[in-house]
Amino acid sequence: MSLRNFFCPDSVAVIGAAREEEKVGHIILDNIINSGYKGKLFPVNPNADEIHGIKCYHSVLDIPGDLDLTIIAIPVQFVLQVLEECSKKNTKWSIIISAGFKETGIEGTKRERQLIEKAKEYGIRILGPNCLGIIDTECPINATFTPNIPPMGKIGFISQSGALGTAILDWAKTNKIGFSKFVSLGNKADISENDLFDDWENEKDTEVITAYLEGVKYGREFMKISSRVSKKKPIIVIKSGNTDAGARAVSSHTGTLAGSARAYEAAFKQAGIIRANTIRDLFNYATAFSYQPLPKGKKVAIITNAGGPGIMATDECEKNDILLASLEKETIDGLKEFLPEAANFYNPIDILGDALADRYKKTLEVVIKDNNVDAIVMLLTPQAMTQPYRTARAIVEVIGKSGKDIPVAASFMGGAEVKKAVRFLAEKNIPNFDIPEEAIDTLKVMMEYTDWKSKKEFPIESFDVDKESVERVFGRCRAEGRLELGEMEAREILKAYGIRVPEAELASDIDEAKEIAKRIGYPLVLKIVSPNILHKTDVGGVRIGIGSEKELEEDYDEILFHVRKYIPDANIRGILVQEFIKDKKETIIGMSEDPQFGPMIMFGLGGIYVEALKDVSFRIAPLSRQMAGEMIEEIKTTKLLKGTRGEDPSDIESIIEIILKVSQLVIDFPEIIEMDINPLFVKKQGEGSIAGDARIRIGG
Repeated sequence: MSLRNFFCPDSVAVIGAAREEEKVGHIILDNIINSGYKGKLFPVNPNADEIHGIKCYHSVLDIPGDLDLTIIAIPVQFVLQVLEECSKKNTKWSIIISAGFKETGIEGTKRERQLIEKAKEYGIRILGPNCLGIIDTECPINATFTPNIPPMGKIGFISQSGALGTAILDWAKTNKIGFSKFVSLGNKADISENDLFDDWENEKDTEVITAYLEGVKYGREFMKISSRVSKKKPIIVIKSGNTDAGARAVSSHTGTLAGSARAYEAAFKQAGIIRANTIRDLFNYATAFSYQPLPKGKKVAIITNAGGPGIMATDECEKNDILLASLEKETIDGLKEFLPEAANFYNPIDILGDALADRYKKTLEVVIKDNNVDAIVMLLTPQAMTQPYRTARAIVEVIGKSGKDIPVAASFMGGAEVKKAVRFLAEKNIPNFDIPEEAIDTLKVMMEYTDWKSKKEFPIESFDVDKESVERVFGRCRAEGRLELGEMEAREILKAYGIRVPEAELASDIDEAKEIAKRIGYPLVLKIVSPNILHKTDVGGVRIGIGSEKELEEDYDEILFHVRKYIPDANIRGILVQEFIKDKKETIIGMSEDPQFGPMIMFGLGGIYVEALKDVSFRIAPLSRQMAGEMIEEIKTTKLLKGTRGEDPSDIESIIEIILKVSQLVIDFPEIIEMDINPLFVKKQGEGSIAGDARIRIGG
């Protein structure tokens, strides 16, 4: 459903339009009037005949004709009754400002559930409850209880916090940052960020989508919508609540390392959402996207009147893998014609501290023609002879005449001396950053978004697997009252999905272990098998590299001694005698169920050090081959897999294939809550990978 009549309704009723100036209903009515709203406006108050000379209706039912939008700002106990009255006026949209719903506890949650049920029954879409309202600068309408309406612009902003929303509106107004729309989500009982992203995809007034979110509703739908919309428009989100406070019932390495913050990071990355760490970052990015074209490459030219800021910008470029453009000979020769001999004609271009506006102008005229330059950063520090305002005018003039579709960012550093210039730049759609690093960081984000827009989408592959075997294993474990699958069951499941495991057999005593050893051959690995033991290494339940029968006897006894010492009541089903995998690297592939986004796949350095080093990457399943490859590239130790100091490269393609098979497994069987393949032994290129150990936990 299009939200056009929601943001710019033909008729609005303010229910609870109080006569007292300090009351919310009165303020909302004032703001609608003062914003220049051109539609029909109906105040509703049973105790008033008129407010501000506008006829006041005692009930919604008294209003002639239908209503597009109702704004409800009344005590919570009357909201449901009024919503029913709104349905009789064929209302399609309702903004519920009233508080007293789920934010207040159990009773409020019940009340909100009733509200949702009734709204669905009446066919009314709800924003809120407990929200600030909406602003549309194009319509125009300010249906909030804050007077701070920002200038008209191309940025749509969503806030899950009303208090933060009011602060941001004030900040935007002060800094002349233009908004197209502002939405306070409140409790998100109905209309959520998903609805707004979906609607703004093709909404011409909004070119940049921004949001402050504390959480998302319907995570997988959020990813689906965002992935599509972000290919057309940048979505910039600041997400709070990034720490994973509180205990979780986790028993795998993946579960320990995963968490809400990791899930959001993975989801945002896969959906092309730009993550802002601060409100300042949010609007640095938003204004740049709103004002400037996207860079076509990653080569930047820096023009400065001081060496220090130029070096700072250069360092930040290197830190962010941004290239300093190699200027064409024609550009360098052109600069030499007018710049002082002491200037630096190469990049960064230092035009010296005595540079007036005309020197900035001539330099930019030459550099902006250079085909090697994808973006330009103009740095200015106010010195005795500097002309900040004239320089700003010169920059705008050159850009206007150049005809080049190239982003230009400014960093006019200082306060009072550059204030007028900075204001002029903003009016002419040139973003200014307080420090050079912010300008470079913003260009980096724009370059990454350029890459995202052109990124090819790969299909989700499907492997021929044996689902029936997996179902039998799960059924057997449930029948025994077990949700934690040990290594023996996990091996069966991995084999059913075509994942190679070492040759192994279960021994019930030392004599049987010796017979198995003869069949498999030395060296060997021994592992305790018990449903009571999840992490075998922690209780001395693993021995590796056993090279002879004598060692086998000693290690077999050692395992039993240590296990009985640490867990006397453990149900020991035997000891697994397994082939020893030589010439390999140890990695880990795991999965943890996230409550918002579903199965989250992990890859990283394996073995006993995974939790200590935390060199891991995450994605939300299902994964494409491209995503699996990116996971491997992201870890810091990926160079070890590619081969260092003469080592042969590891079989990275086999890792990718196993990641994809695990992805398919957890999608096929959503009852899997956690799993680890740790270690995954990765052999040399062409020799494959082998799941050395595995465990799985399923839901009841």
